[in-house]
Amino acid sequence: MNTTQAAFATFELRFQSLFHEGRALAFPCDAGGEVDVDALSERARHNYFFARTLIGRDYTAPSVLPRSPAAAGVTLH
Repeated sequence: MNTTQAAFATFELRFQSLFHEGRALAFPCDAGGEVDVDALSERARHNYFFARTLIGRDYTAPSVLPRSPAAAGVTLH
């Protein structure tokens, strides 16, 4: 794992649902909230753009959060 990959494995960009408590879409990102869209699967990329489009309608503005150690090896989407 190179330095860039390690940075993206440390944080997640989380879009919380406005209507369903506990439901969210989360994507690996760096400390600044930048998501490597090219590294996402097709489904995750679709979900990422979906969440961005629906900020304020279905999802909150995203938050950058530290990923749990258990999630560091798992791609969230």
